[in-house]
Amino acid sequence: MSEDIALQTRNITKRFPGVLANNKVNFTLKKGEIHALLGENGAGKSTLMNIIYGLYSQDEGEILLDGKPVAIRSPHDAIRMGIGMVHQHFMLVPVFTVVENIILGDEVTRGTSLDLSLARQQVSKLSSDYGMEVDPDSVIEQIPVGVQQRVEILKALYRQARILVLDEPTAVLTPQEVEDLFRVMRQLTERGVSIIFITHKLKEVLAIADSITVMRRGEVVGSTTPAESDEHKLAAMMVGREVILSVEKGPAKPAEVVLDVRGLTLASETGGAHGVKDISFQIRAGEVLGIAGVQGNGQTELVEAITGLRGIQSGSIWLAGKELPAQNPRKLVEAGMAHIPEDRHKHGLVLAYSVADNTVLNMYYQAPFARGVQRNFKAIDQHAEKLIGDFDVRTPSAYVGAGTLSGGNQQKVIVGRELSRPVKLVVANQPTRGLDVGSIEYIHRQIIEMRDRGVAVLVVSAELDEILSLADRIAVMYQGQIVATLEAKTATREELGLLMAGAAQR
Repeated sequence: MSEDIALQTRNITKRFPGVLANNKVNFTLKKGEIHALLGENGAGKSTLMNIIYGLYSQDEGEILLDGKPVAIRSPHDAIRMGIGMVHQHFMLVPVFTVVENIILGDEVTRGTSLDLSLARQQVSKLSSDYGMEVDPDSVIEQIPVGVQQRVEILKALYRQARILVLDEPTAVLTPQEVEDLFRVMRQLTERGVSIIFITHKLKEVLAIADSITVMRRGEVVGSTTPAESDEHKLAAMMVGREVILSVEKGPAKPAEVVLDVRGLTLASETGGAHGVKDISFQIRAGEVLGIAGVQGNGQTELVEAITGLRGIQSGSIWLAGKELPAQNPRKLVEAGMAHIPEDRHKHGLVLAYSVADNTVLNMYYQAPFARGVQRNFKAIDQHAEKLIGDFDVRTPSAYVGAGTLSGGNQQKVIVGRELSRPVKLVVANQPTRGLDVGSIEYIHRQIIEMRDRGVAVLVVSAELDEILSLADRIAVMYQGQIVATLEAKTATREELGLLMAGAAQR
């Protein structure tokens, strides 16, 4: 066994009812390296990491640390052995300070009392040693998301983690915050920390990783390095076919105004400072307006108001020359609005319902799906089968529960339902969040097809690459306001990133 290997899995196999999640997975992490783990949704990445972190136990195979087999039965075991995990959704207490979050569960005491003064000193030294300056007394809910992520990493380092698992760590960061995270990752590896980097973003893998392992359908299909690969090769390894990574589109041909938002003001979802403050904009038929911004700057509230899920304080919303009624989603659907929601489980699907029933959630009472108060099951089934074929939904049948499908296929059900009927406006909020490159390629193509048919499209995304690929114009939101509107063809990532962080305004 080579002395430079920090962690190794040998023939890890994990079965769930009806699913072989991991099949004889072999994975090697060297000391002081950044090892990227790639794969489609459902490829088995999360299962493998959950086994390494003690959240699952493997059915077969073994894990070796520093060349020795170990039994990791719980996260407590993993932490004790020097393994830390930073989840995509931060595990922080918003009303606690930085130092309180870092020491939570591993408190510094003097006798029977909590010694916050000593803890503060330890956290300050730790953050200074690793080049991650944070104010120990800052309250979590009052600091930027990039700083919150530093706190999560410091929390693992405080527990003396030698191996860090970072699960989609850049999902909600600005480009500048991503660069800062990469700097921190490099500093960590220089000090001997080994990092497993899970992401869907191929550009980031090529920019930061030392080694790359690709999984598909529960198995490792190959390993490579950034020097030996590129985005197209990695995407093909992940999906098993050639993937078109750039959105193919011609110039927009804007026509009449379809969506007209006038002086819209909304309260914050959390009661904080960032709601929506006197926003006005228009979208024309045949164009895509992209809204860029770090999550939590009013985008959720804006979309919920437009789609009838939230009341407004002042202002108005007009669709095709008619003012929309507030908080009446059914009327908006009937007026020609399609909505691909941010949270597909909460607002997009009824997971316990069949795929077929989910394809008519907003049309079930209309002909041909109903005759008076009676449902027309034959028409619903025919519609579902056509949608499954047209939108490439991978499902055993139209009658299985929507909750049994992968995230990508659940999203295709929503996209199919919303785009398979005559619409004037598509509102797509984070349309590809958490999806793999194959599903992203498909959904992007559907959105551009709608634009080219003369539909107005609003795309809200925290992914700058997605905004730059899809949008014809880009509006940037910061603290509940649109701080700039740019032509997509001349906008740069750097300029957008500064606007998203509030560092520049136009």
